[in-house]
Amino acid sequence: MNSSRKRWLRGIIFMLGMVGLSVALALLLKSFWPHFDVENEQFASLAYLVVFASTLVANATIIVPAPVHAAMMLAAATIWNPIIIALVASIGGSLGELSGYYAGRVGQKIILGTYPLAYLGYSRVVSWMDKRGFLTIFLFASIPILPFDVAGVIAGGARLPVWKFLLPCWLGKFLKYAVFCYAFSVGIVLLPGWIQS
Repeated sequence: MNSSRKRWLRGIIFMLGMVGLSVALALLLKSFWPHFDVENEQFASLAYLVVFASTLVANATIIVPAPVHAAMMLAAATIWNPIIIALVASIGGSLGELSGYYAGRVGQKIILGTYPLAYLGYSRVVSWMDKRGFLTIFLFASIPILPFDVAGVIAGGARLPVWKFLLPCWLGKFLKYAVFCYAFSVGIVLLPGWIQS
Protein backbone atom coordinates (compact mmCIF):
# COMPACT_ATOMS: atom_id res chain seq x y z
CA MET A 1 0.00 0.00 0.00
CA ASN A 2 1.53 3.34 -1.02
CA SER A 3 1.96 6.22 1.42
CA SER A 4 -0.86 8.29 -0.08
CA ARG A 5 -3.38 5.52 0.49
CA LYS A 6 -2.07 4.96 4.01
CA ARG A 7 -2.57 8.65 4.82
CA TRP A 8 -6.13 8.57 3.49
CA LEU A 9 -6.86 5.40 5.43
CA ARG A 10 -5.43 6.89 8.65
CA GLY A 11 -7.46 10.06 8.04
CA ILE A 12 -10.68 8.09 7.56
CA ILE A 13 -10.01 5.98 10.67
CA PHE A 14 -9.25 9.13 12.64
CA MET A 15 -12.49 10.82 11.48
CA LEU A 16 -14.54 7.73 12.30
CA GLY A 17 -12.91 7.63 15.72
CA MET A 18 -13.85 11.27 16.31
CA VAL A 19 -17.44 10.61 15.24
CA GLY A 20 -17.54 7.59 17.56
CA LEU A 21 -16.12 9.67 20.42
CA SER A 22 -18.70 12.39 19.77
CA VAL A 23 -21.58 9.91 19.75
CA ALA A 24 -20.30 8.18 22.89
CA LEU A 25 -19.85 11.47 24.74
CA ALA A 26 -23.29 12.71 23.67
CA LEU A 27 -25.00 9.49 24.69
CA LEU A 28 -23.14 9.48 28.01
CA LEU A 29 -24.19 13.07 28.66
CA LYS A 30 -27.80 12.40 27.67
CA SER A 31 -28.04 9.27 29.82
CA PHE A 32 -26.51 10.79 32.97
CA TRP A 33 -28.00 14.27 32.71
CA PRO A 34 -31.52 13.36 33.99
CA HIS A 35 -29.99 11.92 37.19
CA PHE A 36 -28.58 15.29 38.27
CA ASP A 37 -32.05 16.75 38.90
CA VAL A 38 -31.14 20.17 37.51
CA GLU A 39 -32.54 22.27 34.74
CA ASN A 40 -30.53 22.41 31.54
CA GLU A 41 -30.46 26.18 31.65
CA GLN A 42 -28.69 26.21 35.03
CA PHE A 43 -25.56 24.84 33.37
CA ALA A 44 -25.93 26.48 29.96
CA SER A 45 -23.47 29.28 30.70
CA LEU A 46 -20.91 26.78 31.99
CA ALA A 47 -21.40 24.59 28.91
CA TYR A 48 -20.92 27.59 26.61
CA LEU A 49 -17.77 28.56 28.51
CA VAL A 50 -16.34 25.02 28.23
CA VAL A 51 -17.09 24.91 24.49
CA PHE A 52 -15.53 28.36 24.01
CA ALA A 53 -12.37 27.46 25.96
CA SER A 54 -11.91 24.07 24.32
CA THR A 55 -12.28 25.43 20.78
CA LEU A 56 -9.99 28.37 21.60
CA VAL A 57 -7.24 26.05 22.85
CA ALA A 58 -7.72 23.45 20.10
CA ASN A 59 -7.57 26.05 17.33
CA ALA A 60 -4.54 27.75 18.87
CA THR A 61 -2.43 24.74 17.94
CA ILE A 62 -0.52 25.27 14.73
CA ILE A 63 -0.54 22.41 12.21
CA VAL A 64 -1.04 19.73 14.91
CA PRO A 65 -4.75 18.82 14.99
CA ALA A 66 -6.48 18.81 18.35
CA PRO A 67 -10.06 17.84 17.40
CA VAL A 68 -11.27 16.66 20.82
CA HIS A 69 -13.11 19.99 21.10
CA ALA A 70 -15.41 18.81 18.32
CA ALA A 71 -16.67 15.92 20.45
CA MET A 72 -17.35 18.28 23.34
CA MET A 73 -19.08 20.78 21.05
CA LEU A 74 -21.30 18.14 19.45
CA ALA A 75 -22.19 16.55 22.78
CA ALA A 76 -23.17 19.96 24.18
CA ALA A 77 -25.29 20.62 21.08
CA THR A 78 -27.49 17.64 21.95
CA ILE A 79 -28.58 19.28 25.24
CA TRP A 80 -28.28 23.02 24.70
CA ASN A 81 -29.14 25.25 21.73
CA PRO A 82 -27.00 24.02 18.80
CA ILE A 83 -26.87 27.45 17.17
CA ILE A 84 -25.60 29.14 20.35
CA ILE A 85 -23.08 26.31 20.79
CA ALA A 86 -21.92 26.88 17.19
CA LEU A 87 -21.72 30.65 17.75
CA VAL A 88 -19.65 30.30 20.92
CA ALA A 89 -17.41 27.65 19.33
CA SER A 90 -16.85 29.75 16.21
CA ILE A 91 -15.83 32.79 18.27
CA GLY A 92 -13.41 30.70 20.35
CA GLY A 93 -12.08 28.92 17.27
CA SER A 94 -11.53 32.15 15.34
CA LEU A 95 -9.66 33.74 18.23
CA GLY A 96 -7.56 30.59 18.55
CA GLU A 97 -6.59 30.82 14.89
CA LEU A 98 -4.81 34.10 15.62
CA SER A 99 -1.83 32.00 16.73
CA GLY A 100 -1.30 30.84 13.14
CA TYR A 101 -1.89 34.34 11.82
CA TYR A 102 0.74 35.86 14.11
CA ALA A 103 3.13 32.97 13.45
CA GLY A 104 2.88 33.95 9.78
CA ARG A 105 3.67 37.58 10.61
CA VAL A 106 6.75 36.66 12.65
CA GLY A 107 7.85 33.97 10.18
CA GLN A 108 7.60 36.40 7.29
CA LYS A 109 10.15 38.71 8.93
CA ILE A 110 12.52 35.82 9.63
CA ILE A 111 12.27 34.27 6.15
CA LEU A 112 12.56 37.53 4.22
CA GLY A 113 15.46 38.67 6.40
CA THR A 114 17.34 35.40 5.88
CA TYR A 115 16.42 34.70 2.23
CA PRO A 116 15.97 37.96 0.29
CA LEU A 117 15.13 36.06 -2.91
CA ALA A 118 12.04 34.68 -1.18
CA TYR A 119 10.54 38.16 -1.55
CA LEU A 120 9.73 37.43 -5.22
CA GLY A 121 7.34 34.59 -4.34
CA TYR A 122 6.13 36.37 -1.25
CA SER A 123 5.00 39.45 -3.19
CA ARG A 124 2.93 37.18 -5.44
CA VAL A 125 1.25 35.59 -2.40
CA VAL A 126 0.54 39.04 -0.91
CA SER A 127 -1.10 40.16 -4.15
CA TRP A 128 -3.19 37.01 -4.33
CA MET A 129 -4.22 37.25 -0.66
CA ASP A 130 -5.19 40.91 -1.15
CA LYS A 131 -7.43 40.02 -4.11
CA ARG A 132 -8.98 36.77 -2.88
CA GLY A 133 -8.12 36.67 0.81
CA PHE A 134 -11.68 36.90 2.15
CA LEU A 135 -12.95 34.05 -0.04
CA THR A 136 -9.88 31.90 0.58
CA ILE A 137 -10.04 32.26 4.34
CA PHE A 138 -13.81 31.69 4.34
CA LEU A 139 -13.47 28.49 2.30
CA PHE A 140 -10.60 27.15 4.40
CA ALA A 141 -12.57 27.86 7.59
CA SER A 142 -15.82 26.32 6.36
CA ILE A 143 -14.57 23.16 4.64
CA PRO A 144 -13.60 20.57 7.28
CA ILE A 145 -10.84 18.76 5.39
CA LEU A 146 -8.80 21.84 4.48
CA PRO A 147 -5.85 22.68 6.76
CA PHE A 148 -6.88 26.10 8.03
CA ASP A 149 -3.56 26.75 9.78
CA VAL A 150 -1.93 27.12 6.36
CA ALA A 151 -4.38 29.89 5.41
CA GLY A 152 -3.77 31.61 8.75
CA VAL A 153 0.00 31.54 8.37
CA ILE A 154 -0.22 32.84 4.80
CA ALA A 155 -2.68 35.58 5.79
CA GLY A 156 -0.37 36.68 8.61
CA GLY A 157 2.67 36.55 6.35
CA ALA A 158 0.83 38.57 3.71
CA ARG A 159 0.04 41.18 6.39
CA LEU A 160 -3.67 40.91 5.79
CA PRO A 161 -5.37 43.20 8.35
CA VAL A 162 -6.55 41.27 11.40
CA TRP A 163 -10.23 42.10 10.81
CA LYS A 164 -9.96 40.85 7.20
CA PHE A 165 -8.67 37.59 8.64
CA LEU A 166 -11.03 37.21 11.61
CA LEU A 167 -14.30 38.05 9.85
CA PRO A 168 -14.16 35.39 7.10
CA CYS A 169 -12.60 32.95 9.58
CA TRP A 170 -15.51 33.43 11.99
CA LEU A 171 -18.15 33.27 9.22
CA GLY A 172 -16.70 30.04 7.82
CA LYS A 173 -16.32 28.41 11.21
CA PHE A 174 -19.81 29.46 12.29
CA LEU A 175 -21.34 27.98 9.13
CA LYS A 176 -19.40 24.73 9.55
CA TYR A 177 -20.09 24.40 13.28
CA ALA A 178 -23.79 25.30 12.90
CA VAL A 179 -24.29 22.59 10.28
CA PHE A 180 -22.41 20.02 12.37
CA CYS A 181 -24.12 20.92 15.66
CA TYR A 182 -27.61 20.99 14.20
CA ALA A 183 -27.14 17.79 12.18
CA PHE A 184 -25.64 16.00 15.17
CA SER A 185 -28.35 17.13 17.58
CA VAL A 186 -31.02 15.92 15.17
CA GLY A 187 -29.11 12.75 14.28
CA ILE A 188 -28.60 11.68 17.89
CA VAL A 189 -32.36 11.73 18.44
CA LEU A 190 -32.84 9.45 15.44
CA LEU A 191 -30.62 6.71 16.88
CA PRO A 192 -32.48 3.56 17.89
CA GLY A 193 -33.79 3.53 21.46
CA TRP A 194 -31.61 0.61 22.54
CA ILE A 195 -28.48 2.65 21.72
CA GLN A 196 -29.70 5.69 23.66
CA SER A 197 -30.53 3.75 26.81
